[in-house]
Amino acid sequence: MVRLLTGSLGLIAYTFVGYPALLGLWARMRPRPLQSDPAFAPRVSLIIIAYNEEEVIRLRIRNALELDYPSSHLEVVVVADGSDDATRERAEAVPGVHVVYQPERRGKLAAMNHGAQRSSGEILVFSDANNMYARDAIRALVAPFADRRVGMVTGRKTIDDGTGRPLDRAEGLYWRYESQLKIWESAVGSVVGAAGEIVAFRREAYRPPPVGTMNEDLVQSLLVATNGWRVVYAPDAVSLERASATIADEATRRSRLVTGRSQALVRLLPRIVRRHPVYAWQVLSHKGLRPLIPWALATAAASNLRLAGSRPWARWLGGAQLAFYAAAALGRHDEEQGRRRTLTYLPYYFCRMNVATLNGLWNFASGRHEHVWARVRRG
Repeated sequence: MVRLLTGSLGLIAYTFVGYPALLGLWARMRPRPLQSDPAFAPRVSLIIIAYNEEEVIRLRIRNALELDYPSSHLEVVVVADGSDDATRERAEAVPGVHVVYQPERRGKLAAMNHGAQRSSGEILVFSDANNMYARDAIRALVAPFADRRVGMVTGRKTIDDGTGRPLDRAEGLYWRYESQLKIWESAVGSVVGAAGEIVAFRREAYRPPPVGTMNEDLVQSLLVATNGWRVVYAPDAVSLERASATIADEATRRSRLVTGRSQALVRLLPRIVRRHPVYAWQVLSHKGLRPLIPWALATAAASNLRLAGSRPWARWLGGAQLAFYAAAALGRHDEEQGRRRTLTYLPYYFCRMNVATLNGLWNFASGRHEHVWARVRRG
């Protein structure tokens, strides 16, 4: 029982602390050089994927046209496939924007492929319609492409809607943690995963993932790295977006991500292990172990309970677990009452996301692989 408890806690500790520590040490001791050039300015196609985004599309286009990048080298493309609102018409009303449209909705990945085919840039930058770029985002995003070994660059996703809502703080904390992991992964070779809201490809490195792919940003980063290109992180290329409107909306989004991540790992991990064993270790550590965390938490609680009657240290550890889950329960109660306190909300957020992880695993195991996702509300 002691081994079961220590193994469960060890898995949790390795996933959230051990892997980052090893990665940080590796990045410090043996970084891989990157020939990034801030003055590098190839022709860029900024492809905005917009499904029924009539409320925000003009603002998103204005943001794109005001970016600090030579206008003669920047093509703005809006892909409004499947939109049955005024997205297409409002985008077409803006001079200098190329609008791509077909009435059938086939999902984000199909829209990305459609936009890539109808664009002319040497570098393809993909964005959603509900996020905004910092003024120098494109410059920061394309600078690493000065290195001919780089095939894909992902920028930094930030969460904030200006109100300081606890959900924004919870999501923001998560993305800051992810950002640091990507900095270290990029330093040693290639990052695992990408922010689909701000991601760029060298055109010859862009390959459409298999039909039915759910997590296109993760799958594309794995494919590019497996094909011999380097996938790097540009933390100065910033994309800003609001958090999900409620924790229930965020849980829905997280559940889909876990389903898609499971699909990606089953399909691609054997190939990655054969071609790039070290990168496969990174993929497993960063993405493969997290779906196991809910099981590790449950195992740790159950084994701790069995040991508490005979081991004093187990009673102390059990008390700490009980206090954490009590804070999470209080956070849920506060949420239901319309109140939010950071000290209780963060444990609740952590637990709620792990429940969403279980739901995502169940959806994958039961074959619910819907690649055309419904949008979640944003705050």
